Amino acid sequence: MSSLNVKRWLIKPFVFFSILFVLKSFLAWGVIFGDLLSWKTLLTEIPFVWALFALIERFASKRKLGYYMTVNLLVTAIFFAAIMYFKYYGVIVTYHAAEQVNQVTAVRNSVFSLMDPYYLLIFADIIVLGIYFFFNKKGRAYKKDNINHRSGKLSHSLLFAVSLALCLFNILPNKASMNEIKKAQEMGILNYEAYTIFAKDKPELVNASEITQDAINKLKGIDPAAVSPLQGAAKGKNLVIIQLESFQSFLLGLKVDGHEITPNLNRLMENSLYLPNFYQMVGQGNTSDAEFVVNSSFYIPPQGAATMAYVDKELPSLPRLLQENGYQTATFHTNDVEFWNRGELYSSLGWEHYYDHKFFGDEDTFFFGPSDEALYRKTADKLKEMDADSKPFYAQVISMSAHHPFTIPEEKYKMKLPERYEGTFVGDYIRSQNYADFAFGQFVDELKADGVWDNSLIMVYGDHMGLPIYSLDHDDKELMKEIYGHEYEYADMLNIPLIIHEEGKIGTQILDHVGGEVDIMPTAASLLGVSMDNNIHFGQDLTSQSYNLLPQRYYLPTGSFIASSGLLIPGNSFEDNTQFTLASGGKAPAGTEDEYNRALRLRQLSDSYVTQLPDKVKDTE
Repeated sequence: MSSLNVKRWLIKPFVFFSILFVLKSFLAWGVIFGDLLSWKTLLTEIPFVWALFALIERFASKRKLGYYMTVNLLVTAIFFAAIMYFKYYGVIVTYHAAEQVNQVTAVRNSVFSLMDPYYLLIFADIIVLGIYFFFNKKGRAYKKDNINHRSGKLSHSLLFAVSLALCLFNILPNKASMNEIKKAQEMGILNYEAYTIFAKDKPELVNASEITQDAINKLKGIDPAAVSPLQGAAKGKNLVIIQLESFQSFLLGLKVDGHEITPNLNRLMENSLYLPNFYQMVGQGNTSDAEFVVNSSFYIPPQGAATMAYVDKELPSLPRLLQENGYQTATFHTNDVEFWNRGELYSSLGWEHYYDHKFFGDEDTFFFGPSDEALYRKTADKLKEMDADSKPFYAQVISMSAHHPFTIPEEKYKMKLPERYEGTFVGDYIRSQNYADFAFGQFVDELKADGVWDNSLIMVYGDHMGLPIYSLDHDDKELMKEIYGHEYEYADMLNIPLIIHEEGKIGTQILDHVGGEVDIMPTAASLLGVSMDNNIHFGQDLTSQSYNLLPQRYYLPTGSFIASSGLLIPGNSFEDNTQFTLASGGKAPAGTEDEYNRALRLRQLSDSYVTQLPDKVKDTE
């Protein structure tokens, strides 16, 4: 074939755009799967675009180039969304994420901070071709000479049929895979996106009569005879639960070149009950999901954030339980209550009062609202007022200053980073958490000065991870290896602290068994001497049980769980799973197939129970 014929063949729209999509597929796969030049990329992604191109060639007699450019733009947008979503969440984006697009735009600084400049190359051809076809004389001539005609009806119909068959060949054998990332890799990203649109996504519900506390306890392996020696230890006291933004356990006790990162939390930990093997259980809603799980003792929904999926329900909750036992309740957050639909969440959970941006104002604002210093100062004043009432109170306080991407204002710096940490994601994270600890220390001092501290049960935990593995570059991973003394692994990433303090009977103790956010409600109720006999819950009292089983969702593939035996991540099924020990992050035999099946069943029971709860009564005023 002569060079002229090769050139004519290459510039045909079908061939030209096919080559572009090969390059874009390689880019997306390289970021998401770490697979740069794989034949699987061609075999899974190209049939999908060929099916679309065949339809264009078969039916478009005019504006053919416009259709090619439209497909190019849409598919490129899907690839780019998949790349950025994976870098932020570590999962494959689906159409369900469109429900939260307004929330994603609110955290756009966090998203863009994860973007390497070369990701934008995926759009380069669109800009160049747009200029060429609409502003260049040769480009306009190309449109007239090559686009506005139809040819090869039979061949293009055959190509469409073959391409569609290849797409189905990639999709159908992999439908049963438990691991969503492996499923997308086996199907292809574009095929997976199409599959999620047409696949059945409503879980099979278990009859409400079968969902009993005994059935849940049996699946969780709870010892019904175990009685906590601390039951009722804080009876009659206030409950203050403090949720720390993006706070991971490795920060506690950490020194960087001799500088203590969290001195205030360290002092509290050393004089409290502390759980080092405590884990996040959130999903797409992140912070708001943590609020939901902690206050309901249910698992997050199968799709989307709890603030979207479950807020039409009247949820059994810790605020409602404590109100029934004579408590007043309030939650404090400096952001607008409508962010992540919190107004509806708070109504569903039964909070008596919430204090949001309207209460805290615009004082000392960065990221999404006033600083932690402003949060704690004004909250302390309100808690002093509530403490003067004859009724005890339950208050949840949501910190926010150490929020991704952790670039706090310079005037908030409370430490100088070593040179090797400057300009890194890990360095920014550590510095922001050092500031958060400073503000927390002020809060503790104010509560003590006001007399609230001695009269309260204090629970402090991190809401979710701050340093996702998939967001770290080489330098960040090396810094994390320096901190941990081993490669940073999933068990490390999901590990958040839980500190429980009470001036009196609880004392100082380290509980090294496994816990999760779902366990905070029953643990708090036990310590306060409040019965949960009439509340279905999926957590357990961490002061009475040594074994635990925590189904994971969203940030780990379906079927993943954490148990006393370790962390298990399934592959296409249980048999090709990957397991990690909780202490070191190293691989080791741990979870059993029985635990795997029980974890799946627990998720199904939680989904079924919440879905069948009565709808809440809407406020008609």
